[in-house]
This record gives sequence, C-alpha cells and structure tokens, in this order.
Amino acid sequence: MSDPGVAVVIEDDADVRNLVGAVLRQSGFDVHVAPNGRAGVDLVRMHDATVVTVDVGLPDIDGYEVLRRIRGFTNCYVVMLTSRGDELDTLTALQSGADDYLTKPFRPRELRARIAAMLRRPRAAPEPDVEGPGPTTSAPSEASAPAGGASPVFEHNGLALNASARTVVVDGRDLPLTRSEFDLLNEMLKSSGAVRTKADLVRVVRGDYYGEDTYISDSDERAIEVHIGNLRRKLEEDPKNPRWLQTVRGVGYRLTPVRA
Repeated sequence: MSDPGVAVVIEDDADVRNLVGAVLRQSGFDVHVAPNGRAGVDLVRMHDATVVTVDVGLPDIDGYEVLRRIRGFTNCYVVMLTSRGDELDTLTALQSGADDYLTKPFRPRELRARIAAMLRRPRAAPEPDVEGPGPTTSAPSEASAPAGGASPVFEHNGLALNASARTVVVDGRDLPLTRSEFDLLNEMLKSSGAVRTKADLVRVVRGDYYGEDTYISDSDERAIEVHIGNLRRKLEEDPKNPRWLQTVRGVGYRLTPVRA
C-alpha cells in the first residue's frame, strides 16, 4: 500500500509496541507510538490517524475507554489487541466499536493482512445517489451499474446500500457503520436471500487472509454474532419481526423477504 497515512500504536509493552510499529512502517504508514491511553488519544487527535492499534490492558485508562474517547472525534480504523483465550475482551472490543481485533501473540503478516483488508474498503465516501425505496420483488433490487464499472445500489425494504460509495441510507437517514458491519450487510444483500453461514461471514470480514482452508474458531464465529447484533441495533430491527436480517438457527443468517 502506498502512502496509507498515519498510524498510532497505543501499547505499554515495549516489545509489542516496537513490533507493531515496525509492521506498520513496513506497510508505509507514518507511525507514532504511545505507552499509555491518554497519550495515545492525544496522538490520534493531533495527527488525524488513519489506523490505530489499542492494547486492552493499559496502565492508566483501559483500551475500551481509549476507544470510547477516540470514537468521540474520529471514525478512524481501530484494531484492538487482546489477550489470548480471553473471549470477553474480544467481544467487548467489537461491541465497543472496534473494527477488528487480534489476540496476542500474533503473526506480523496477519496484522498487515487485516489492515490491508480494511484500507481496501475505505469508509470515506461521497453521498449516495438514491431516489427512494426499491421495488417489491422477491430479492433486493439492484440498480444498473454506472458507467466505468462502479458498483450498483442495492435496495431492500427501505434500505439502500451503495457498494462503491460505501454508504447506507435507511428510510432517508444515513446509517453510520463500521467496515465490518458494512461488509456483512453488503454480503447479505448480494446473497439475495440465500443462507450464509457464520464461517462464510468470517471470511467476508477477514478478507484475503482467511481462505477456504483456514480454520474458523468458535471465537471467530461469535465475533460475527456480535457484528450482526451491532448491525441490527443500528438498523433498529424488531427481533420478533425483522425487516432485513433473519437468523437461521444453528447455521447463520439470510436476508428477509421483500415486503409488499
């Protein structure tokens, strides 16, 4: 990746801090590091960071508080670093608004792959060109692709998703989503009602790093459950009468039928 921007590493362990900083520099980032949460938040604000890595266990304020403060002024990508085997850390990080997480120890190439996948799907985007709710057909409507190969707009039950602009409008209001939430919603709309397993959706979120032969852990699948839960909350779904996403118990999820 060329000139990806600024990265901030918030980590109290000097060895991990140096490792993450080296990986990000090799990826082209201008890297700034902080040994505690308060200094890290200041660096993120000062340098308008593109990507931030945050350790959960910091000496002053914990990683969740750091994330809360960062989300108060920027929509940058945030990767939480959690302890191996502590699933609660992982789920709490995602529920708190992190884009991704890695458990320690991790492989440098996995960190590079996760960040590269995020940057291939930028959040910043122009306003979508949406003219109202789509037609009531048996699958989400797909507008004709604009000239130049741009992605179409998917419309379903009052929701319009512009894949190239990475924007979502629901009943006329913009819906702010994390990268993972957007990718999952986009995948469900493209699936046109077909059931997608949790393992399928793990690969959607993880990108190229997770191939067909990659082991999918229970923790990976539970992370998908958290992302879907966050997405439903933002969509203000009625759990008894979902408008967009249905749970297929023991398997995964599918798109709801189009409403008349």
